[in-house]
Amino acid sequence: MDLKNVPNNTVTRNLMDFEAPTGNVYESVMIIAKRANQISSEIKQELSRKLADFSTVTDSLEETFENREQIEISKFYERMPKPALIATEEFLEGKVYFREKDAQNALPETEEL
Repeated sequence: MDLKNVPNNTVTRNLMDFEAPTGNVYESVMIIAKRANQISSEIKQELSRKLADFSTVTDSLEETFENREQIEISKFYERMPKPALIATEEFLEGKVYFREKDAQNALPETEEL
């Protein structure tokens, strides 16, 4: 993921930019939403792996330790652009692969009685 071009805040977009790749704004939004879910999952797994190094097996709440590295890692992920913004930027740059289902293969044919 290249986060250099991704804005950290909301940006006003032209709807025609979303319609161009698919021919339908709603299909484009669904593609972006599915990609945002993928990105969110990837980020969550990555963060969990990094924070697993700091986990300790303690049952008492009094034994909570502050770890400077753990705090810095958490702050980095908090400052990252949200997955929806990353997915939107990827979609508009043409980095998202998508395909349409065939109309004939999408639904099974039913027999009439």
